[in-house]
Amino acid sequence: MSWTDERVELLKKMWGEGQSASQIAKELGGVTRNAVIGKVHRLGLSNRTGGGGTSTPKTEPKAKPAPKAEPKPAKPQLKTEPAIKPEPQEARPPIPARRQIIPAGQPLPPQPSANEISPEALAKVNEVEKKAKKLTLMELTERTCKWPVGDPATEDFWFCGLPVQQGKPYCEAHVGVAFQPMSSRRDRRR
Repeated sequence: MSWTDERVELLKKMWGEGQSASQIAKELGGVTRNAVIGKVHRLGLSNRTGGGGTSTPKTEPKAKPAPKAEPKPAKPQLKTEPAIKPEPQEARPPIPARRQIIPAGQPLPPQPSANEISPEALAKVNEVEKKAKKLTLMELTERTCKWPVGDPATEDFWFCGLPVQQGKPYCEAHVGVAFQPMSSRRDRRR
């Protein structure tokens, strides 16, 4: 359906007569009520000029006069400065950058946390990963280490699978990497 000049004129005429968008759409055929409303707004016809449609005009109930109240004494207005002044644009701190989303299959950028892990913990993890069961996601249980190894987008991705430490989701070696004491994390930030 296209809006030919004849169809637009018919729409204008019917809209001016007060017909509803549904009635106009039905008369025009091949067009929806929403299409009629959209065309009316694009043509700038949103204000109705006529009142002759099939719909009955709604009358508002007459409002009762408000009871007369005694005038209240005006409160003195104090001139005050606004409590918060807007900062100039230059003084605002920069908005922190969001983490970049890397598509699957792309290599991950170097992670700063990898440099902060002690060499002993990394050596222990490397030894443990040589003994790992290399489970798939479907083979994991509450008793198996859920430490992911590799890129999830490749065939070489697996989970450790060794027995977990009590109350933790990882084996002893991976707990040592994942859960570090608070004081050592604080020291690294300095």
